[in-house]
Amino acid sequence: MRRLLLGMNQETLANALGLTFQQVQKYEGGANRVSASRLSAMADILGVPISYFFGDLRPDDAEITPEDRQWREYLQRPETIEFIRLYYAIPDAKVRRQFLDMAKTVAESFEAKQ
Repeated sequence: MRRLLLGMNQETLANALGLTFQQVQKYEGGANRVSASRLSAMADILGVPISYFFGDLRPDDAEITPEDRQWREYLQRPETIEFIRLYYAIPDAKVRRQFLDMAKTVAESFEAKQ
């Protein structure tokens, strides 16, 4: 997600790591394990602490509610990440607020129809 928020594609990250984009794809998809040194390099490139990659970990006995699961799915969608990135690309806080108000109005109009 961090890579996408930065507007970075897999190839750019791969080049910075000295890998192919296919290898990054496998890491992101969970097909291959990431070594500690590679994880450290990724954290440096993405400008985050290593702990960033473990933020979603819960104890084995922790229960995830259906609502939490749904929100996680929303937050991992490419269009959601792009929307957030574009929102924060608007430099004027007042314009961002107006955009947010407009989005709320549109969402509420759809909710009212249901």
